[in-house]
This record gives sequence, structure tokens and C-alpha cells, in this order.
Amino acid sequence: MKVYISSALIALFIFSGCSSKEYYVPKEVKANWDKVEYVDESIVRTTADGAVMDNGQILTRAGLQDYYLPKGYSYIGQSDGWIVASKVGGELLLQSIEDNTTQIEFELKKTIAGATVSGDKLAVLFATNDMALYSVSTKKLLMKEGGNAPVAVDTRIVNPYFLNELVLFLTLDGKVVIVNSDTNEILRSMLVSSEENFNNIIYFNVIDNIMVSATAYRLFSLSEKERREKYDIRDVLFTDEGIWISTKEGEVIALTPSLQLKAKRKFPFAHFLGMIMTEDKIYLLEKQGFIIEMSKDLATVDVYEINLDDGYVYVADKAFYVNDVIYPVE
Repeated sequence: MKVYISSALIALFIFSGCSSKEYYVPKEVKANWDKVEYVDESIVRTTADGAVMDNGQILTRAGLQDYYLPKGYSYIGQSDGWIVASKVGGELLLQSIEDNTTQIEFELKKTIAGATVSGDKLAVLFATNDMALYSVSTKKLLMKEGGNAPVAVDTRIVNPYFLNELVLFLTLDGKVVIVNSDTNEILRSMLVSSEENFNNIIYFNVIDNIMVSATAYRLFSLSEKERREKYDIRDVLFTDEGIWISTKEGEVIALTPSLQLKAKRKFPFAHFLGMIMTEDKIYLLEKQGFIIEMSKDLATVDVYEINLDDGYVYVADKAFYVNDVIYPVE
């Protein structure tokens, strides 16, 4: 027996499936966001430390820089007066910010995930999750440590972090590996989370001897002892006042540095694209075209509407960049 399904019924199935997805709808919109600026170029690539525009110009948390990425290179970051860039085959370029004719090239033979310069030391995290230290002046390999190669990673890979005589590698499998950069010896390895995929460190900072790091699955704090809390994390902000996170469930959560809950707000079905903190406010960019302004204690909320297109988003210290549009918060 043949079964015939009408085109109207097929359409009903299709549209029923599409309409089942729910979106954030604010209870009240205060106004349209009136701070909007434009740039001539659009964002074509983002990293944890910056973004690259169509014409190769670099965008960092401080805003657009007077620096253009050399053709064929990918932007990694800026550290100790150097722009750090690389090619897929392991070519790494250090170019002086003050004088772009001063540059140092490394042939490292493997794709580079992250790199940072401090003095004469270059710390490199490879896409294989291997870690290495090099001398900038001699290019000599000083230390190498193997890692577990990841299957898939979040694009927000964090570059190695120098802290006095220590260098901290923020690995692609959810660890913080601490190396003494004087002796080139591993001192300690701390596990943030142990998920199989997309488990790289996406946030790291140290303030007043408190270390905070995160993967997409867990928030980690180290002061007198290690603390971990499970969250589906989108963004993290850490200051001397505390920690704020946004989650994939549409929550904004305020915590103490020891991860004790201070306050929480829920925005049903919200999909946050970025979070900024100013002196007294928190701002969140929401995918449906809203900027949410909150007090730091999360007690007051105002929602503003914007004309938001799909595309690359980069979050600077004082503005959301979307393609070629800037939404300043101050």
C-alpha cells in the first residue's frame, strides 16, 4: 500500500520543527542602543587575544591597532613588545611593535596554537598540545614536554602566561602546567577539567595571588587551595572584586574568588556572544540583537535593542565589534 503525504503536511512538519526552537525575548526594552560606530573593514578571524580585519589590521582589547598582519600569517598575540604570528607549517614570526623592520623568524615544523614572549624566552603551545621553551636570541630549544593531542578545541586558545620566573602553559586538554623558566623544569600540573572534546583553557588570569582559569565546562580557582565548579561557560570576567560568568543556559552569575555564589540572574533562552565590565556595570551582547546592561550586583537590568547581523564578534575592553560595526559601552 502506498502512503501519500501532502505538501501541506510536509510544510507543517518542517515549520513545526523550526518553531520549536525558542529565543530570548526581554520583558521590556528600554530603548535602542544609541552608541554605534563603523569601520571600513570587517572582521575575518578571531582569537582569544585579538581579531584580524579584511585588510590585515589587528584588533585587540584596546581597539584597532596601527599594525597589519603580514600576508600568509595568522595572528597569535602581542607580548613584551612583539607581535606574534604564525603559518600553518610552524613558521613563527616575531615582529617589533615599535619597528616593524625588526623581526625574528622561527622554523618550528609544527602548527602553533599559542605563543608568548618574555625577555629572551619564547613559550610555545603546539596544536598537538606539546609545550616548548626557546631562547629568542639563539633560537635554541630549552625545554619540551609532550601533551595529549586534542580531537577538537574551542577557538579561544589562551597563550602561555609568564609570571615572574614561572611560565604557565594553558593546555588544549584542560590543564595548567607550571614550568620554572630558569631551570626549565615542570613544577606542577593542575587539572581544570577532563572532558574529551573542546576542553582547552579558554580563560586565564592571576590577580593578588589568586589564579582563575576556565574551560567551557569548569571554572577553577587557586589561592590557598584548589576549587572547581561545573558550569557550561560562555565568558568569564575576573577582577579584584570577584568573578562573573555567563553560561550557555542564559545565566549571569557573580562569585567570590573562592567560587562562592554571590548573585545570579537568568535570561531564558539567551545566547550570549560576549561580556564587558566597566567601573560599575556589566554589559552582555545577546544574539537576537540586544545589549543587556546590569549592575555588578546583578540587581538592576536594562535591555537595549540593536540591529545585529550574523558574523564574527570580538569583545574589546570597551566595545563589542561585530563585522564592521562597533557598539561602544562607554
